[in-house]
Amino acid sequence: MGRNILHKAKTLAGVGWRRQALVAEACASMFAARMILLILPFPKVARRLGDFVAPADPRVAERAAATTPDEAATARTIGWAVRSAAPFMPFRSVCLQQAMAAQAMLRRRRIASVMRFGASPNDKRAIEAHAWLDAAGVKVTGYPIPKEMGEIACFV
Repeated sequence: MGRNILHKAKTLAGVGWRRQALVAEACASMFAARMILLILPFPKVARRLGDFVAPADPRVAERAAATTPDEAATARTIGWAVRSAAPFMPFRSVCLQQAMAAQAMLRRRRIASVMRFGASPNDKRAIEAHAWLDAAGVKVTGYPIPKEMGEIACFV
């Protein structure tokens, strides 16, 4: 594990200050998402995420659709930053925290996104839940989605 962290640190050192700043922003955003989820009841959190709609709502396709090449590049880079930072958080940064962090980062840049929620049964008679985020025609976080995962709702 130590070699892996050292390798990743060297890689981060070589990506340039803009990407390093984006990784720092991703860390701060995931920490904020973690604190929000610990402190607030989910109905209050949900109000901050956007309108809760069915996957077939026309706003879902509209907000997830490809926009400008610059917005798509920004969405890809934000996804990279969140996925790169997640393993180094001092807590287990799960899919919801990653989606919330990326959504906040995109919102700061005025790029629309869709946070999707899905569920599937597992072997223990429980339900597995998953969150993923799309923006500007880009699969930002939470991919690949398990085959058995059914999309149940979205925040737009």
